[in-house]
Amino acid sequence: MSGHSKWATTKHKKAAIDAKRGKLFAKLIKNIEVAARNGGADLQGNPTLFDAVQKAKKSSVPNDNIDRAIKRGAGLDGGGVDYQTIMYEGYAPGGVALLIECLTDNRNRAASEVRVAVTRGGGSMADPGSVSYNFSRKGVVTVPAEGTDEDAILEATLDAGAEEVKDNGDTFEVISEATDLVAVRTALQDAGIDYDSAEAAFVPNLEVQLDAEQAKKVFKLIDALEDSDDVQNVYSNADVTDEVMAQLESDED
Repeated sequence: MSGHSKWATTKHKKAAIDAKRGKLFAKLIKNIEVAARNGGADLQGNPTLFDAVQKAKKSSVPNDNIDRAIKRGAGLDGGGVDYQTIMYEGYAPGGVALLIECLTDNRNRAASEVRVAVTRGGGSMADPGSVSYNFSRKGVVTVPAEGTDEDAILEATLDAGAEEVKDNGDTFEVISEATDLVAVRTALQDAGIDYDSAEAAFVPNLEVQLDAEQAKKVFKLIDALEDSDDVQNVYSNADVTDEVMAQLESDED
């Protein structure tokens, strides 16, 4: 879900990340390779690479793996794979809009895996443009809640372009225009506020509130999509209340 609902901060997602650590590492490494290929190996001169490395380090990807990915991407040791970015659109159960971002070296494989996951999960594919209008490209900086508060974050980032700060429980999300992402991230650093990740992402303009049964189906579909090596991010406009989330968690226990 890439951090854009309360679900992103629950043990459900944390358990999924723990179970799929190898897949997570591979996707973070892929991001680093692409960033280095597009903008070079210098972290200070390539903010996209800087942010990709920061996110990988926060997710405990070993430094050796990160260094090798930078060199591969920048062509310093023979070059890496040439990945394509492809965006698919679809719907999950409950009318939830999905944007599925792939980073792949095999367009046909990616399309097939996405289609199978969506249809098996009770969803449907959509024509290009029919879903994406529900989303805006934004800068999203995720900040751990421990040791700071919403007011401090807003004070540090408002002049840098922050539009709002979302409270997700154990994290805050600082939303800005995508073009202000580096300025917002830098403002947090200057204020001594730690952050987990900073990236351009698709944020829904209007969310769909789900009941427990719908949420369970949507989460299962998104898990299936994220299980694909070609799928980098899944964005949705699903909104799940704390009460529904608590119900789902009690069902899992």
